[in-house]
Amino acid sequence: MSDYFKQVEIRWSDLDPNFHLRHSAYYDFGAYSRVSFMNENGITPQVLSNAHIGPVIFREECVFRKEIKFGDQVKINLKLAKSNDDFSRWTMVHEIWKNENTLSAVITLDGAWMDTVHRKLTVPPQAFKDLFSIISNDTGE
Repeated sequence: MSDYFKQVEIRWSDLDPNFHLRHSAYYDFGAYSRVSFMNENGITPQVLSNAHIGPVIFREECVFRKEIKFGDQVKINLKLAKSNDDFSRWTMVHEIWKNENTLSAVITLDGAWMDTVHRKLTVPPQAFKDLFSIISNDTGE
């Protein structure tokens, strides 16, 4: 297993009236990390469109641990916590770290792949499973 990390910059628009990271920005950072990982590894929006497949999220939960403020250095990792054998359903986890060593939040999401033509859950191409095995903690439920 190997972690995937994505660095992000905190923008003024990411802050709430208390001058720390607004709660919805954490979820945005998680989505940014997942989409960046896929795109950087060949699963681009065009590939998804051509395959008539896309991710669907059933549950997304964030546990907030330490506040993030403007000027903090932030990185997000991505791990595949578990999946079923055909990778049609999965659980991913993001840890959001500030200033290299402070765990600020943990996002857990459960999802699956959807056939965008038939609007039904589906099994993704083998290339998807191969890619996500790079960041896997566990394969198989």
